Amino acid sequence: MTFAPALKRVVAGLAAVAALTSATPAQAGGTASRIVVDSLWSRGLGTWKRFRVYIPAGYDGSTKRYAVAYYLHGLWGSEQDWSTQGRLGVTLDSLTTSGVSPMLVVMPDADDSWYTTWNHLGNAPACQADTARKEPAATYCVPWPKYDDYIARELVRTVDARYRTHARRESRGIAGLSMGGYGAITLALGYPEVFAAAASHSGVVWPLHADTSSAPLDAATGWERRQRFYGALLPSITLAMGRDTLGWRSREPLRLARLARVRGRTLPALWIDCGVGDKYIGQNRRLHAALDAERIPHVWNERPGSHSWVYWRDNAAHSLTWLSRTLVL
Repeated sequence: MTFAPALKRVVAGLAAVAALTSATPAQAGGTASRIVVDSLWSRGLGTWKRFRVYIPAGYDGSTKRYAVAYYLHGLWGSEQDWSTQGRLGVTLDSLTTSGVSPMLVVMPDADDSWYTTWNHLGNAPACQADTARKEPAATYCVPWPKYDDYIARELVRTVDARYRTHARRESRGIAGLSMGGYGAITLALGYPEVFAAAASHSGVVWPLHADTSSAPLDAATGWERRQRFYGALLPSITLAMGRDTLGWRSREPLRLARLARVRGRTLPALWIDCGVGDKYIGQNRRLHAALDAERIPHVWNERPGSHSWVYWRDNAAHSLTWLSRTLVL
């Protein structure tokens, strides 16, 4: 009897996944590019998770293997965002036509997770009782929020098993926008043996350096400033990082880079860009300056624009081109 609710959630998740998968265009043997819908059972999360894969033209009927780029969505987003609002498939087709080497691009769903193992477990019963959320509880209310392992281990392993990839670090990159920009940088620095390159668009890349003040958000003064700056974002960040400053600091990109260096790891190539009208330009500039001071190589770009899909659509072409040139194809 105690397993009935969990079983119902699993069945509901399977039904949702089956419905999505059956809606995938069937173009086996064709030569056109396409985006397919896929899913996996995540042991680290304890639920089904969906992801989309951009398949380049010429993939079918070939034995060629491809480099892979993982593109992460932002807060309140899903695996659909990059292919619908971001029009990533159109951008990739255009780049391939202009001579950029084709890649597989994977777009996972990671809820509002900040792509990390949370500081504490979420409130699963309250999550399941939330009727305002669009996504079914079966695929959103995860029992064990270990989102970094889910992306870097389980998803990567699944993609390498199901698709013709070069299953090696040198041919694997990761990118994202906003929360996903933070996730891309921290996952690559936290798992440098998995990802050779990471790109952030408008990332929340240094949460403790949130506002325009030069001082970090320390334990004495930080919480009120965090509330003012992050507003509606704060509940999700707090679930992921906790209320204590140590929880936030342990997840800082600069700290992860230093840790990887101390452990003798090869650091990933890094790309960071942000719009000059973006709320998060200050912390992006600070991370850029800190990486410079530590002599950690990276590409830095400030471009016109704000925290919007107009900016992300325009700049995805830049990161995709950079990844195609940085990864071993």
